Amino acid sequence: MTGSLSLLEVLRGAESYLAARGVENSRLNAELLLSSVLKLKRMELYLQFDRPLGEGERAPLRELVKRRAAREPLQHILGCIEFHGRSFLCDKRALIPRPETERLVEIALEIARTKSSPRTILDIGTGSGVIAVTLALELSDAAVCATDISPDALALAGENATKHGCEQRVAFTAADLLPPDTALFDLIVANPPYIPSGEIEGLSEEVRHDPLLALDGGADGLDVIRRLVDAAPERLAPGGALLLEIGAGQEKDVAALLSARKFRDISITSDYQGIPRFAAGFHG
Repeated sequence: MTGSLSLLEVLRGAESYLAARGVENSRLNAELLLSSVLKLKRMELYLQFDRPLGEGERAPLRELVKRRAAREPLQHILGCIEFHGRSFLCDKRALIPRPETERLVEIALEIARTKSSPRTILDIGTGSGVIAVTLALELSDAAVCATDISPDALALAGENATKHGCEQRVAFTAADLLPPDTALFDLIVANPPYIPSGEIEGLSEEVRHDPLLALDGGADGLDVIRRLVDAAPERLAPGGALLLEIGAGQEKDVAALLSARKFRDISITSDYQGIPRFAAGFHG
């Protein structure tokens, strides 16, 4: 069809197409995709429902809708994600940040603010860098280091640091968990892979677009967590804290791991859904 359709008609068509293919929140997805094509804020669509859209505007939307219907993550299609009130670049190079990780950042800020300035923070497995960059922006006096084993993830994290103007304040290092130097940290924070290997195939198609390296936690999901809990004490300053995001049902095992390594004041905090999701302990 070469004529025009109203914005509302196009929006409804995209919504129906996505819904028929089982995409959850099809209306929201359609609105965000159309907002991207028209370079409008989502709420501005509601003020322009009668606006005619020609083929030149509908064709790129069709391509995006087809990609979403094929279960490509919305965040990858849009190329960005909102996290802790800021927009971050997001693509297949790293795990898509989840809403529960915003709570991890909130807990990290609570812990960091109990420390005397200047504060030193290490973000292990930084991925897209949202944790490290957010902590650097929220704690202007903090020295933040971030590691990842993936060069692609580190490149994306660096782009996000530059986007937010803190590239001079976050030191990114290629490493398998801990950086190779001997620096001590007041806080080590990590969102490690914690999904049991046998559960990977059962994840949603969208989640399986994330790098396997960022998802697979070994047979019981705790392989990386065990290594981290074992290694962290040597790199924590006196009274330093280790804060981890963990999988559902792992809280007792992780608390036991922390206790075995003589962490004190161990706590488990739930996410926004009420699921025990974050484990913290202090050392020394």
